Amino acid sequence: MAGDREPHFALARTLGFSLLAVVLILAFAALAGEMLEGETRAFDMVVLRAAQSLREDRPWVTEAMRDFSGLGSTVVLTLLTGVSVGYLALVSTRTSVFLVATSVISGSICVSVFKAAFGRARPDTAYAELVATGLSFPSGHATMSAVVFLTLGTLVASTRTLWIERIYIFCAAALMTVLVGLSRIALGVHWATDVLGGWAFGTGWAIAWLLVASFLDHRRDRP
Repeated sequence: MAGDREPHFALARTLGFSLLAVVLILAFAALAGEMLEGETRAFDMVVLRAAQSLREDRPWVTEAMRDFSGLGSTVVLTLLTGVSVGYLALVSTRTSVFLVATSVISGSICVSVFKAAFGRARPDTAYAELVATGLSFPSGHATMSAVVFLTLGTLVASTRTLWIERIYIFCAAALMTVLVGLSRIALGVHWATDVLGGWAFGTGWAIAWLLVASFLDHRRDRP
């Protein structure tokens, strides 16, 4: 009986994650639409001013947020991806290596295309702790940290046998993603909706590629 239930559970899990990926991508699209219509400006300004007040009242927050923000930099994410790909090549399959490389590269291209398409300016430098160049929506740090941390966290967790280990690794990856996004808001270099949009798209993108990897593995293992 347990063996009969396993395929049904796998199918339900795949359908559930597929639905979640679609919902996240649609949420990103809806948020982008609201942003273009100016509906998010009031919320963004409230959060931006609150972040500025927090930095002024608690100077240590600025230093901590700078460090967290660095975790989502291109250099750090590229290094982490390279090291993780090497590990996965040793303990996993070529499918996982291909998945990571493709998801990260394609995700980065999508961010660049979105930024150019939406053309949103960053918050005024009067509210920012750092002066960042480039366009604002979606946040590249938030998007790519979600893609990299969640994809790698899930794949590395899949190499472990104990559920407690898997849960710990995935939660650590999710925490890193959240901290990077919050740091961009706290430092005033992004609007809050830039980060929310980045989280939505990056998480949906990561789930989509993980589903692709699961499908390819299933086809490979099928007699």
